[in-house]
Amino acid sequence: MTGKHVVVTGAGTGIGRAVARRLARDGASLTLLARDRGRLEAVAATLDVATHVVSCDITDRTRVDRAFAGASEALGPIHALVAASGIGGPNGDGPGDRFDEIVRVNLGGTYSCARASVRHLAPGPDARHLVVISSILARIAVPAYTGYSASKAGLLGLVRSLAAELAPGNVQVNAICPGWVDTDMAWQGLDALAEAIGGTREDAYRRAMSEVPMGRMSQPDDIAGTVAWLLSPDARGVTGQAIDQNGGAWTG
Repeated sequence: MTGKHVVVTGAGTGIGRAVARRLARDGASLTLLARDRGRLEAVAATLDVATHVVSCDITDRTRVDRAFAGASEALGPIHALVAASGIGGPNGDGPGDRFDEIVRVNLGGTYSCARASVRHLAPGPDARHLVVISSILARIAVPAYTGYSASKAGLLGLVRSLAAELAPGNVQVNAICPGWVDTDMAWQGLDALAEAIGGTREDAYRRAMSEVPMGRMSQPDDIAGTVAWLLSPDARGVTGQAIDQNGGAWTG
């Protein structure tokens, strides 16, 4: 990845942070984008590569456009986007229904970032890449997660359509669908499960892992490794795909 400029959204925490660290080890220059500038700066301070930090609400398309233009000015044309920004949690009928918010961030925000990145891509003929972090909830049914599931399933349609649209220019577009990953968002979900079953966090973990044949959560670094592979020449010709990385919890 030496000499390549990668934009990582959601880079302040979880999978996005792990991706940034992995790609930095591989030599990429990085634009780190998320809402919380303090978290981004903390990540950037640990990286021994050129970095550009941008605080941005990805639901604001004008700000997204400015952010990607600024990234290109700071570190040069973009070779890849890794779209890891997103919000989680349940939603339900009533005045507090978060459906619109979740879809606006996870699907609409990712779309805006994808379009903005394409406008600032490095010239070919070498492959350029868009990698989108979706979820196992794009595949399976979970009660009370209609917004999250719909947004993550929508990302798979977005990836397929963009892959077909951009393939003639040698731009590869793929998704990763993680299952349980050891992140703050996952543990918040387990805490909610614990409350629902009237048990402890450990009870919730055991119940969740009972549905994972490998019996454990993935680590953020596991997902980062798959991202690194997708950005490598070894993945030449892989586009429009959704890679399921979930310990065997869904094998369809």
